[in-house]
Amino acid sequence: MVAMKVLMTGFEPFGGDAVNESWDAVRALPPRPDVEVVTARLPVTFAGAVDACRQLLALHAPDVVIAVGLAAGTEAIRLERVAVNVIDARIADNDGVAPVDEPVVAGGPAAYFSTLPLKAGLTALRDAGIPAVVSNSAGTYVCNTVFYAVQHELAAWADVRSGFVHVPRADVVDQDAASRALGLVVDAAVGALRGRVAEPRTAAGTEH
Repeated sequence: MVAMKVLMTGFEPFGGDAVNESWDAVRALPPRPDVEVVTARLPVTFAGAVDACRQLLALHAPDVVIAVGLAAGTEAIRLERVAVNVIDARIADNDGVAPVDEPVVAGGPAAYFSTLPLKAGLTALRDAGIPAVVSNSAGTYVCNTVFYAVQHELAAWADVRSGFVHVPRADVVDQDAASRALGLVVDAAVGALRGRVAEPRTAAGTEH
């Protein structure tokens, strides 16, 4: 069986933190059978992160792309459903840039959906005892910018599954659990591409 290639990205520290749990979880991902995992740490800058993602996609031509970021205020792994075409930075990025009400891609669609099997991933995470939700907002900072830019870049690519996952701080979900969670998301995406994983009809909406 030909190994599938998975590109996973995390972020460098920002906002005065010494570490970024997204990168810690990505680089601790255990090897997957029949899967080549390529990892990369992105800068927490609007321009730099997008440029790096475009270069990584062109270089590796992956079958699956999972970008991972830190959501400091969450208590669960968040499988992001929607990327929106807006940047509205509450704080400056690591270059000192803080765009307000600017598009990620000028003239691009208002939004893109994840193409990861979110409900299959959600089910696998919950079955493993890892707190997880499907989230309908990836924010308007660098995480959403990367999510949108990747989906925009891959819109013309066939047979690629891609999306974004937010992990909590390590004192909420530790690195081992976060890495196991990412592994399960990888397995679901690869399984979907190989026709082995079906998307269950499981409710994961919210009331507000």
